[in-house]
Amino acid sequence: MQRPRLRDNRNARRFEIYPIRQVPDDIIVNIGKWITYRCAVGQADIDGEDWGDIFANAIGGEHLSAPLGLADVVFEGMAWSVKSVKMPFPHITKRVRIISGRCSPNYSYGITDPLADIDATGAAVLGIYNERISIAKERYEPLRTSILIRNMDRLEFAIYEYDTVRYSPRDYEWRINRNGNLQGYEKATDRHAFTWQPHGSQFTVMHDVPESAQNFKVDRPAVLDFDDTMDLIGFTPDWVTIL
Repeated sequence: MQRPRLRDNRNARRFEIYPIRQVPDDIIVNIGKWITYRCAVGQADIDGEDWGDIFANAIGGEHLSAPLGLADVVFEGMAWSVKSVKMPFPHITKRVRIISGRCSPNYSYGITDPLADIDATGAAVLGIYNERISIAKERYEPLRTSILIRNMDRLEFAIYEYDTVRYSPRDYEWRINRNGNLQGYEKATDRHAFTWQPHGSQFTVMHDVPESAQNFKVDRPAVLDFDDTMDLIGFTPDWVTIL
């Protein structure tokens, strides 16, 4: 549904580099180029920070040195929260588990015993996550989440994105699993949606991979020879200053 026009949002910036869920082919090619480069210099895998650099370079944006709320990569007035997950077969993956970050109900709400009232703890965890969205949206709009599913051995990838939205605590109930972690379930469907770990405060969101996910693969380049690369850049021992 299109966002309604209201007096309060008439001045809101809605610049979009491309429509939601329609990453242009040239950006996909740029992503593949930067992945190829990392393979060529001998990097075996990419983590979330690497994916932030790759995505920012591919769109000509900026990867923030420290996230602003959930905003990791920005371009003009819009932002993305960027996440990457390793899976054996990215092109046919249907559901992924995305680590969103740490949420501490003790620090944020003073909840010292998170298992005493698990629904209150779950609501606090979602409140922390929602506040990070609010912080990002104060400066950037729209705010999206971009997820890269990767298999670096096969060099197969899938990318999808969605509008980053707040979760209503009233729509979920919480249970303790056999590992002592809290799991949030949608009340309407009884579907597992979140996991929160009391030890470490890590918050994980479960995602169904949409049909709009874009699949691609990259040919593996030869790894650059170390000595040849040093010769190419003209390295000499006086580049190193011993202090």
